Amino acid sequence: MRVMVIVKASKESEACQMPSEKILTDMGKFNEQLSNAGVMLAGEGLHPTSKAKRVRFSGTNRTVIDGPFAETKELVAGYWVWRVKSIDEAVDWLKRAPFDGGTEVEIRPIFEAEDFGKEFTPELRAQEERIRSRNARI
Repeated sequence: MRVMVIVKASKESEACQMPSEKILTDMGKFNEQLSNAGVMLAGEGLHPTSKAKRVRFSGTNRTVIDGPFAETKELVAGYWVWRVKSIDEAVDWLKRAPFDGGTEVEIRPIFEAEDFGKEFTPELRAQEERIRSRNARI
């Protein structure tokens, strides 16, 4: 199964306070462990929402909203995509992460093709595979 591991934003991340060399080193080691174990598929940190935009859809109307956005605890500062056997394995990996007090991280399963049932027709499955294959080459 694949999971998205979502690192919640903090006042510091939203203020664009860069992590220390020690934190970067520790996180690099952790990411290397994940990669060596075949768990980590992707992972990145995100700029603060002061550099972001949102697009709100209402019928045919599109409204662009400039950041920053309120409610820091609901914002995302970074993410990983991991391949694990179970969500419990993801929790076990995450417990090893070099975060300190106050950091909140959410783990959410990613939908797989079989989750969609018969509505995900063979034609839609083929289309999805073509897109994944093309993206893997980029």
